[in-house]
Amino acid sequence: MKVALFIPCYIDALYPKVGIATLELLERLGVEVDYPLNQTCCGQPLGNEGDQKNAAAAERLFVDNFKGYDYIVGPAGSCVKHVRHHLDAIEQTTDVQSVRKNTYELVEFLHDILKLRDFSNVTFSHRVAVHNSCSSIRGLQLASCSEVMGPRWNKTEALLERVKGLELVHIDRPDECCGFGGTFAVTDEAVSAKMGLDKVRDYERHGIEYVVSPDMSCLMHQEGVSKMQQMPIQFVHIAQVLNQGPF
Repeated sequence: MKVALFIPCYIDALYPKVGIATLELLERLGVEVDYPLNQTCCGQPLGNEGDQKNAAAAERLFVDNFKGYDYIVGPAGSCVKHVRHHLDAIEQTTDVQSVRKNTYELVEFLHDILKLRDFSNVTFSHRVAVHNSCSSIRGLQLASCSEVMGPRWNKTEALLERVKGLELVHIDRPDECCGFGGTFAVTDEAVSAKMGLDKVRDYERHGIEYVVSPDMSCLMHQEGVSKMQQMPIQFVHIAQVLNQGPF
């Protein structure tokens, strides 16, 4: 199994410890990981704004870096969703189609490909809420969504539920958007801030110590709101929990 590690640009710049934890976790699980050194942004910000002309260069470089691997794994649901569902600015060659098909978010790679369920060798003695981003829920189906009738399921929680000492708590509105949304947080600042405030107050009502997520972009937004409100809530990526750091 040839696996390439995809570290999104914002994680590389702002949360390098998440990238390190992802690499260490995969290697600890026996996965042979390669890291293409010329990788850059996947093109999501440009694609989200409809700038297909400039998105094409980033998308083309992404494919050049990651073609030929059995799996491409990244610790960011929104970026993986862009690759899988919106890498449309370039010609859909065989290489492009292969890269799109074989790019996985970390949780779904652990849950669906490696089929791991037992992390009882890990200890994290805290009261935890899980935040799956809108992209992860509705784009990658990491969890069920409340607007659809049917059984409840959550792949992120399935990886965490056997961690020693970890108490999973369901907040009132677990799949409600936190208001980040990338450029939405800039163009609609007041709405974004209010949505973030609603989310962190939901955590506060339930006595949450740590919020764990596959998406640091959402956690970045929520952490900023939480700090403004002087709430003692911590926000960490699931790779850091399952790998026991670095934090």
